[in-house]
Amino acid sequence: MVDTKVDLCGIELDNPVIPASGTFGYGYEFAELYDINCLGTFSFKGTTRDPRFGNDTPRIAECPSGMLNSVGLQNPGVEKVISEELPKLARVFSKPVMANVSGFSVDDYVYTTEKLAAEEQIGWLEINISCPNVHGGGMSFGTDPCMAADVVKAVRKTTDKPLIIKLSPNVTDIVSIAKACEDAGADGISLINTLMGMRLDLKRRKPILANVTGGYSGPAVFPVALRMVYQVSGAVSIPVVGMGGVSSAENVIEMMMAGATAVEVGAANLTEPFASRDIINDLPRVMEKFGITSLKEIIGAAH
Repeated sequence: MVDTKVDLCGIELDNPVIPASGTFGYGYEFAELYDINCLGTFSFKGTTRDPRFGNDTPRIAECPSGMLNSVGLQNPGVEKVISEELPKLARVFSKPVMANVSGFSVDDYVYTTEKLAAEEQIGWLEINISCPNVHGGGMSFGTDPCMAADVVKAVRKTTDKPLIIKLSPNVTDIVSIAKACEDAGADGISLINTLMGMRLDLKRRKPILANVTGGYSGPAVFPVALRMVYQVSGAVSIPVVGMGGVSSAENVIEMMMAGATAVEVGAANLTEPFASRDIINDLPRVMEKFGITSLKEIIGAAH
């Protein structure tokens, strides 16, 4: 009998599989398809202080071995997430959930984190610092170690619940940013967010996406994500949540051997709604195939 349990920042998960933010809604949508309590947990849709309609359409472009998206953080705002979305979720999900927080200023992050952290359902706060900082010339918080640390220090004051900082791969040195977040009080790091990309419509001779560029995700980014997880997990002493192109139980094992404590599944949920459930169901078979009795034992095994 294999043991799929892992410990993520002091909270035990039945397994390490976590649907990624933006690919699983607020959970109850997928609960119509299967019992989502089979999941380790999931990270719900990126939530901001105020409601956001998101970017103009088209927002999606197909790519070989993946997709581009430029949704633009469409969400109803934190007040409605708390009053409407979380009660719906509570009816179908009995485990702690991961709240994904996005913002455009430090004050935004602080406000939204404080509101969500007060909710009993929330187990972890995944702070997405890959968003444009409109008060800093459009630069993303996640591209500069000092700016990243400023966000972490500020939200750290709002809660004792685990803070997992989600990093952008669109940087030169992701390790320095991860270490800055750890030093500022982060309990964990999650990576990678999407790679920046674009596609052109050859007939129109214009970008397919209304926003011109978008985030590239899917199986093609897996080797890049794996490399970054390996580098970051070797440099920090806090848990790492790996993601990027994960679409199989073998991918989960590989991410964990690279140093991930838990693994998020993103784009695969959009092309196959049962992807996360099927990966979980297949984990024991893959563990037995490779002689793994406990997933905790293989975290960072490649180092």
